[in-house]
This record gives sequence, structure tokens and C-alpha cells, in this order.
Amino acid sequence: MRDVNEHLKKEYEDWEKVQQNELTKLNSAMRHLLLNVFAYLAISIIEWILASMSHSQTLRADAFNNLSGIISTALLMIGIHIARDIDDDDIAGVFPLPKHNLRKTGNDQRVQFTRFRYETIFTLVTGIVMIAISLSVIISGITGLLSPDTRVIPQPIALVGAGIASVIMLLVWYFNKRAGRKLKNASLIASAQDSLSDAFTSLGTLISIAGAWIFKITWLDGATSILVGLFILYSGARIFIESSLNLADYFDPQAEDDFRQTIKNIHGVTAVDELKAHYNGNLVTVDVVIVVDANMNVLESYNLAEHIESIMRVKFGVIDTDVSFLPDTKTITSSTQKRLLRNRRKHRR
Repeated sequence: MRDVNEHLKKEYEDWEKVQQNELTKLNSAMRHLLLNVFAYLAISIIEWILASMSHSQTLRADAFNNLSGIISTALLMIGIHIARDIDDDDIAGVFPLPKHNLRKTGNDQRVQFTRFRYETIFTLVTGIVMIAISLSVIISGITGLLSPDTRVIPQPIALVGAGIASVIMLLVWYFNKRAGRKLKNASLIASAQDSLSDAFTSLGTLISIAGAWIFKITWLDGATSILVGLFILYSGARIFIESSLNLADYFDPQAEDDFRQTIKNIHGVTAVDELKAHYNGNLVTVDVVIVVDANMNVLESYNLAEHIESIMRVKFGVIDTDVSFLPDTKTITSSTQKRLLRNRRKHRR
């Protein structure tokens, strides 16, 4: 009993370390996203002012695109803020938690997993916002093309706004990508995809404005704004689909097969009957049902489960592996069969 209590204590301490490590990553991600907001805000103001001065429809579309970056980044920050609230007695300030001691029951781990999923939810909302803004930009561009009287050649000052936006967004993309890979943070990875698309749209804006001004093509500005809108639509749809799959509990089948093969090759495991992996924010958890020797006692099965969890954590970074057992009917001895038969008779009485 003492060994079991000590092991449970160690298991809880391990979870505390995992939780603190994830929270450290979330705090770092929050700082990066805050810098993103300032960058997007500066670019949006500069482009909007210069678009008004130069009468560039493409530059105005790019300003709207960067405005969507502010909104999407703010949503991601809200999701991360909820995920960080480990000491609150509710979830997202809405749903109260049980009054009993969560740490003693182990429910704190499940509650924190729920909070981590909020980051994915707000990433999903980010995709929806990007799709909505892209449709607005596309419709505006089409309207401009269908109205020849409103077509104008942008003034050269528009090139300054597009050039500044291109440089800043390339820097933002680089730092987001590097931090996202280092921290393995879905929000930063989504933000990196968003900022890369913003950098390309700003470069496209720069090229189209230059082309329209040099070659005096009046329709090029409006046509390019439609392309900018389509690019925003693609990025938003990609983020939306990936987040939807995570929330729908979809997991890469190839990764699940790798998990299955690893567990199957562990000594003491006869077969893997069922395996399902889940995303909880950026954390991966696994539920697995294994077939073992029917004569295995409780202590042996407990040690095997802990061994499996340790291997999955070290090899794949799986935070929690929930192991269930099924007896291998081929290994049931005659004495075991007799014992099971006696137990069944007792229950009938």
C-alpha cells in the first residue's frame, strides 16, 4: 500500500511538472502573440492611411487583411488565457467546478485538459473570422472590376505602405514559425501560417501597385485585391479544417498505428485490442485496451500499465496513457476456470 501511495504521489508530481511546462510554453506564446498585435496594428494604420492617400483598392484590402490578423491574434490570446487559469474554481469563468478537492480526486488533470482545448476552439474561431473578411475583400474587388468608372491608378506612395508591410510580416512569420516549432504550440503555428499569408499578400500588393502605376493598367489594382481575398480565404479555411478535426477528436491514423505497434511490442502485451489518441490543446493523450495473460495479477498489470505510460511519454511525448486490460482466453488455466465458475455461482446465489 505504501509503494502504491508513493507511486501515486510521484505520478501527481510528474503531472505537475508537465502542467507547469505547458503553462510556461503558453506564457511564452502569449508574449509572442502580443508582439504580433502591435505589428498588425502598426501595419493596418499605415496601410489604411496610405490607401486613402493613394486611392489603392489593393492596399486597402491588405489593410483589412492585417486587421483580421489583429482580431484572430486577440482570439488566440483569449484561448491561451483560459488555458492558463489552473487555479480558478471554474472553467472560462462560466462553468463552476465541484467543491471537493480536485487534487485528491485527480479531476484537476481532466479539468486542465478541458481548459487546454479552449486554445483549439479559439483557433477555430480565428479561421471563421478570416473566411468572413476574405469574402468581404473578394466582393469589394469584384464590385470594383464591374464598375469601370471607379477604377484608378494608385499613387506611388502606396508602394511605401506595401513595402513596409511586406518586411514586417516576413519578420513576424519567421519569429512565429521558430517559436511555434520550439514550443510546439498550435496557436503560434496557426499565427505563423496567418502571418506568412499576410507577407505574401503584402508582396503581391506591392507588385500589383507597381505594375498598375508603371504600365497604367486601371483594372490590375481591383483584380489583385480579389487574389488577396482568395489567399485569405485559403489560409482561413486551412486553419478552420485543422482545428475542426482536432475538436472532432480526429487523429492521424499513421501516428495511431505507430502507437499501436510500440505498445504491441512491449513484453507482457499479447495484443492491442483498441487504441484512440486525443488532442487536448497541444497535448496528446491515449486510451488503449490491451490483451494480457489471464493469470496476471493486479500488481503485475499495474506495473505493466505504468511501463507502457512511461514508454509512450519518452518516445512520443504522450502526456497521459490510460490502459485497460482484457484477458487472453488462451492462457486461462483450469484452476482459473474453476475459480471463475465458483465466483459466478456465488453471484447467482
